[in-house]
Amino acid sequence: WGYREQLDRAAVRLPVLHRVKRDRSLAQATPQTQPAPMDSPNASPFRTIPLPDQRQRVEDQTVEADYRVGVLQPDGQGSLWVGSWQGLARINPNTGQILARIGLPNATVGAIAQDRSGRTWVGTYAGLARIDPRTGTVTAQNLALPSNRVLSLLVDQRGYLWVGTDAGLALINPDRGLLMTTVQNLPGVSANALTLDVLGNLWVGTLEGLVQINTASAMIMRRITNLPGTIVQTLASSPWGMLWIGTPAGLLEADLGIKRSVEFVREPVVNSTTKAGTQRGQQKPRPAQSRKRNAAASKMSVRTKSTVPTQVRQQVVFSQNDPQVFRLRMVGQLSGRNVTTVQFDKANTIWVGTSTGLFRVNPFNGATGGSIPYLPSGRVLSLAPDTGGKLWVGTSEGLAWVNLDTFQASPHQGFSQGRP
Repeated sequence: WGYREQLDRAAVRLPVLHRVKRDRSLAQATPQTQPAPMDSPNASPFRTIPLPDQRQRVEDQTVEADYRVGVLQPDGQGSLWVGSWQGLARINPNTGQILARIGLPNATVGAIAQDRSGRTWVGTYAGLARIDPRTGTVTAQNLALPSNRVLSLLVDQRGYLWVGTDAGLALINPDRGLLMTTVQNLPGVSANALTLDVLGNLWVGTLEGLVQINTASAMIMRRITNLPGTIVQTLASSPWGMLWIGTPAGLLEADLGIKRSVEFVREPVVNSTTKAGTQRGQQKPRPAQSRKRNAAASKMSVRTKSTVPTQVRQQVVFSQNDPQVFRLRMVGQLSGRNVTTVQFDKANTIWVGTSTGLFRVNPFNGATGGSIPYLPSGRVLSLAPDTGGKLWVGTSEGLAWVNLDTFQASPHQGFSQGRP
């Protein structure tokens, strides 16, 4: 697998380096990034070997026999989109039933995202495709991207679509299908991974570390280099404002200098009575018996002058404390592992896919359980937690799902060499 791994991860990114001139004037001074070990790691620098000139030809010859599942994306209708090197499919994540196989201009899927209108955007190695949720039809997008090889997609807080390619970034208005701007002088060139922090800033994983971008102006704010492993392959933002980074040398957690505080917010109590009263513009009178039954509940709420019951709720508020803070620590038990994908589940457990297995990580103390057994391959490429009551896993040899009671995997026969 050594040679194949080089083909998989780089995916024509390194050969474009000579075509892009970096604008060093946009990069600020690099903050100190010496990792503070979580479990006393001794990560050694990761060395990359240049790919052979014939890599593209070899890749094209082997793609027809390749069953890797590199992208998993749940949608708002309860389906799971499965992007592989054999094309695009939509399945029922509860039963595993294949609902549709979608024909694309290019079968190699690199990224999937759903916009606010429910349209599914698919990044392939030949550009973007858009799928209409009502008709299921595919529309190729003739947009002037920095490169047609799409590696990552993300919808920001305004609803705009960011497209990461192996030659930079593009920003698209998905409603109009218009290209708004590009970032082609991206430090590190290749936009391998995208995520938003809790303040709405865009973080881009590249061949040379991290780049922080202001989504409103598309201007580069910070550049982070000298990360263990150098190449950022996957990113995830935690609900409490930390950034998790996967590199070929391990899993890193970054403190971004974001301040957290708790505020108390008073809001109306939502129930059928207040809903009906709000719709009619007045409070619905309650019978005496009903008032008696709800006496205890009324004591727990505060009434405003309009007699609408309210309750107090705690809310975490984030603010930028120091925009230059960037402190790293490494998960010691994963030190030296090639981390390919990272996802949080609803319980805030981190699922970490590597080239040698799938692991659960406690984000607060770095404790790591054993690898999940019975996957089609130990080389994990994509994850979809909390989907159909399961954890769906894409590997280099097909698709599987993990039973969250037994933590054992079962392969999906429809995405393997012996599929029907």
